Amino acid sequence: MKCQERNVNVMLEEIKLDSPSVRLTDGGYEDSKAYCLYARKRYRKGEQVLLGYGTYTNLELLEHYGFLLDENPNEKTYIQLDSELCTMGTWPKDSLYIHPNGHPSFALLCSLRLWATPTNRRKSFSHQIYSGSMLSVENELEVLKRLGSKCVETLQQLPTTAELDGRLIHFLRNLQNSTSWRVDVEQSSFGQEFALFLRFHSVDVDCTQDQLPVRLLRSLERWELAVRWRCSYKIALTKCVLYCKRLINELSLQ
Repeated sequence: MKCQERNVNVMLEEIKLDSPSVRLTDGGYEDSKAYCLYARKRYRKGEQVLLGYGTYTNLELLEHYGFLLDENPNEKTYIQLDSELCTMGTWPKDSLYIHPNGHPSFALLCSLRLWATPTNRRKSFSHQIYSGSMLSVENELEVLKRLGSKCVETLQQLPTTAELDGRLIHFLRNLQNSTSWRVDVEQSSFGQEFALFLRFHSVDVDCTQDQLPVRLLRSLERWELAVRWRCSYKIALTKCVLYCKRLINELSLQ
C-alpha cells in the first residue's frame, strides 16, 4: 500500500485514560503545522502501533492518503439530485447515495418514495415511508424509473466510459513496468493523452531513454489511481441502472 507523501509533523503522545479530560478523538491538528496522534494505552518499546484511517470513502482516501481500497465498506456514490429531493424529509444530504453494488441507500430510497407520493398524501404516508416500507407497486415503479434515469443521465454526461477507463488503466500499468515506453505508447490509442501528460509536467524525455524517469512514474501511479476511482464510480452507476431495470421487470409482472 503506497501512501502519498505529506509534509506534516506527526507526534505520538500518551494519554491517561483515567484523566478527567479524556480526549474524544485519536488525532487532530493542534495547529496549522502539526497533526497529533494520541495513544490510548502505554506502548512498550518496539511494540507495533496501528492507526485506523476512519470511515472514509475511496475518494477521501485518494485525496488525503493517496490510495484506494478494492473493497471499501464505506464507499458511497453520489449523483446530482433535484433540490426538492435533497430537502425532502429529515435525511442529511450525505446519506443520499448509492452503494457499490448499485443499491440505493435507505435514506435515498425513502426520499424517492416520499417524492413520488402526491403532496397532499405525504403526511399520512410518512410513517410508512420512514419505516422503509414500499407504499405501492405504482409508487415503487416511479421511484425506480426516476433513479435509473438519473444514473443514465449522469453516465451520459461523463466524458469517458468505464470500458475506456479500463483500457487506460491497462495502458498506464504497462507504462509503469515498461522497458521501452515509446513502443507501448505507439501501439496504444492513448498517444495524445500521454503527450498532454508530458506537456503538463514540462518534460522533454531524451530520445535514447527507454525507461521513464522516476518522477514521471510516480505521476503515472497517481494518474492510474484517479482513473481507477472514476471507473469504479461509473461501474456503481451502471449496477444501479441494472438493479432498477431488474426490479421494474419483477414489479411489472405483479
